[in-house]
Amino acid sequence: MSDAWELARAAARGAGIELRPLPGVDDADLINEVVRATWGGQRVDREVVRALAASGNVCWGAFDGPDLIGFVLGWAGVNGAGLHVHSHMLAALPDRRHRGVGYALKLAQRAQALEQNIQVVRWTFDPLLARNAWLNLGKLGAVVDGFARDYYGDMTDELNVGERSDRFMVRWDLPHEPGPRSVSGPRTEIPIPVDHQELRTRDPNEARRWRDDVAAAVEDAMARGQIGLAFDRERSCYLFAEEEAAR
Repeated sequence: MSDAWELARAAARGAGIELRPLPGVDDADLINEVVRATWGGQRVDREVVRALAASGNVCWGAFDGPDLIGFVLGWAGVNGAGLHVHSHMLAALPDRRHRGVGYALKLAQRAQALEQNIQVVRWTFDPLLARNAWLNLGKLGAVVDGFARDYYGDMTDELNVGERSDRFMVRWDLPHEPGPRSVSGPRTEIPIPVDHQELRTRDPNEARRWRDDVAAAVEDAMARGQIGLAFDRERSCYLFAEEEAAR
């Protein structure tokens, strides 16, 4: 396995940023500037950032000089499979997206977890966001092993207001070298819009139809023992198969 911190720092250099920890209450003010630019109606309490750091869950920031342009926030959790990091928030300023910032931040989170002898990171994301699908399954090599309709209930932030909060549950096995998985054998292909947010604005009814169709297709695939192993970026399409089909 490649050195996790060197991999993260190399990704940061490629994105033109520097990775730094965010352990203090004042760092929450910087984080909230990115939160406001991303979600609008959300914020992170200052004492939460401090409490996370004090409990071994330091947030990581992406800096361009003195300016914070992205962050990742999570904490250690436990479920039936044991200890993992739950990655709750990842964001970059709108004009710095699609440049590798999120990828570098996730690799920093991976390196910190491995340093703490934690082998798995988990999080949720909206199945209809193609750019997140590519980052999570394509660049990182995580897999989708769970799904729930309306996971968070009604959300009021600008990004999610009026949307049913369907969410994938993602598992990222950290010893696995980051990168896409190839899938062989029988599989289910589940397409999604290339830009769901644009579709929501242009044709809300069509966007709702996509959400219902994707939810039904995912539930059917998972009922047959398949999980999300890859995302075909060119066709904007998930590949679901039995886990043994991935290499």
